[in-house]
Amino acid sequence: MIDEKNISVLAALEFNSIAKGFQALDEMIKTAPVRIIEARTISQGKYLIIFTGDVASVEYAFIKGKETSEDFIVDTLILPGVHPQVVESLGNIIEPEDWNTVGIIETKTITSGIQAADIAAKESPVLIVEIRLANGFGGKSYVKMTGRIEDVQASMNAAVTEISKKELLCAETIIPQPHIEVKEFFVKKKEY
Repeated sequence: MIDEKNISVLAALEFNSIAKGFQALDEMIKTAPVRIIEARTISQGKYLIIFTGDVASVEYAFIKGKETSEDFIVDTLILPGVHPQVVESLGNIIEPEDWNTVGIIETKTITSGIQAADIAAKESPVLIVEIRLANGFGGKSYVKMTGRIEDVQASMNAAVTEISKKELLCAETIIPQPHIEVKEFFVKKKEY
């Protein structure tokens, strides 16, 4: 588990080449003392790097990663002041106590899913239950959240508006008063 209290900036680079992703990873680590949170292949032959560190180191590594494999970049993200819930829910499921309203945002890239979660968490007091990172989803990502209906609506609107500008939104839905039997599947752990 990542210590989310010590992360103030989060960055991600998503490549459409595994080889170029590894090359960028090597160059980034040689350039600046960043901490790699996730570096792996994902669906559709893509490569993902998620990292953190002090602001200057993250910026230097980010620039180096982009320069190294610029023609192979699918999506990028730097989140200074990243919301702690984003780091906590990256690839994890946070058990919700509130079961009032559910919101789900499905994006075309992992990076845009992370951005959507950060926007949603900062917009209103929702719980980011999970940011699912691609495997088995054709390179997509999705964000699950719960909260009061007005909070989920506000968070969803803010995140969807921003992700739509990048043309990376697949779908979104709000489910008010979801059936209690849905909860088991909403918080189901990965089995692959």
